[in-house]
Amino acid sequence: MPQLTFDTVRGDVADVLGEDASAIADDENLLELGLDSIRVMTLVERWRTAGAETNFLELAERPTLAEWWELLNGRQSRDTP
Repeated sequence: MPQLTFDTVRGDVADVLGEDASAIADDENLLELGLDSIRVMTLVERWRTAGAETNFLELAERPTLAEWWELLNGRQSRDTP
């Protein structure tokens, strides 16, 4: 499984919000943009599948791309086949 990148995380958020990725600022509150609990859980599952462990509460407490990337990047599985 390929590693997550900051651009992948931004793209995933844009996808669930139905927005253009370039329209989402790194420090913008994603909950204020309309990211609800169902969409956050969708992202949690997507990123877990990609090997980055997180949960709803962690993301809800840090609702910006920059904070999510800091959290996810440190938790990615670094296993190589």
